[in-house]
Amino acid sequence: MTDTIIVGGGAAGCFAAVWAARYGKSVLVFEKNERLGRKLRITGKGRCNVTNNCPTDELFRNIPTNPRFLHSAFAAFSSEDTMSFFEELGVPLKTERGNRVFPVSDSANDIADALAREMKSLGVSVVNRRVTKLITEDGACRGVRAGGEEYRAESVVIACGGKSYPATGSTGDGYALAQQAGHTVTELKPSLVPLTSPDKYCAELMGLSLRNVKLTLLNGDKQVWSEQGEMLFTHFGMSGPLVLSASSHIPDIASGSWRVLIDLKPALTPEQLDARIQRDFAENLNRDFINGIRKLLPAKLIPVAVRLSGIELERKVNSVTRGQRRAFGELIKAFPVHISGFRPIDEAIITSGGVSVKEIDPKTMQSKLLPGLYFAGEVIDVDAYTGGFNLQIAFSTAYCAAVNS
Repeated sequence: MTDTIIVGGGAAGCFAAVWAARYGKSVLVFEKNERLGRKLRITGKGRCNVTNNCPTDELFRNIPTNPRFLHSAFAAFSSEDTMSFFEELGVPLKTERGNRVFPVSDSANDIADALAREMKSLGVSVVNRRVTKLITEDGACRGVRAGGEEYRAESVVIACGGKSYPATGSTGDGYALAQQAGHTVTELKPSLVPLTSPDKYCAELMGLSLRNVKLTLLNGDKQVWSEQGEMLFTHFGMSGPLVLSASSHIPDIASGSWRVLIDLKPALTPEQLDARIQRDFAENLNRDFINGIRKLLPAKLIPVAVRLSGIELERKVNSVTRGQRRAFGELIKAFPVHISGFRPIDEAIITSGGVSVKEIDPKTMQSKLLPGLYFAGEVIDVDAYTGGFNLQIAFSTAYCAAVNS
């Protein structure tokens, strides 16, 4: 008989295991993979954006799905608590642009290994088996079934992630277990996911990474979201931090006419950009237009931009009209890419949707339907934008589940 069984050895599961053990409970973690924290080790391109060093009200502004549910969790365990926790485990942290917090080593393995070491030092047991069923007795959850055997416990915490990155073990097991207990699982969709485009020039631009550009998301003519940062063109469309963030602002790809406008020179006003183009023109009066702007844009982007501008490639710079020049400047400030869909959920960073928050106690993370059953992390119907917010949700909900289970 164990005090607490935790299903999942990822960020939320390991965090819950540490805190349950620190509160004197015997803890048994079930993890399908042989190594703990497999998905955690690849987050943030292997650097692990562990949290966001911002005030709590800023956390809520970055959570589009059910932020009110997390008030008690963030009050119980804040981003400051997360930073203190890892630094006390010997992982020094640093804060970068956008208040994103990373290990100084830039290695996600340091975060996952610190959790694994602390679990081991606290006597947490790990079983490499897949949990297939919950055990209920007298109207309460009292264990799990895994590998053909039953494991008994006073409480069970489901913390096995969503359906994104299934190769790391996130195959949606938690949703099936929740449904066994009668829980509602809301529609599952990819979030923080690359976007596909019907524009053929995206494939032409494949591999081009743009830094310090401003991306604005529109539905029809309505601006939905805008931010400055990095993005990447791919054979299917677009990816990169800005695009992943934009994807989380699209509730339904079929609900409208979605597109982005990329400001390739956000530091310049339209007037300053026009002056810059005129200077480039003055230096290249007798050159073809396509060669007269080679200092203005990345080489790979120039043929596409010229084609979209409608100006002939071989038109001499000295014959470009004022109207054509200004229209070209407008194109640089609003380079268009149409959006046709999301990439598959297995390419998403997180899963949007999950166990309904209406059926979970926000203070304890305990099921309102089955006493003794708790939830933590991505399996719950809460998700956030990029920047460390999703891991903070995992840590805060895991803490609540651990100390109350």
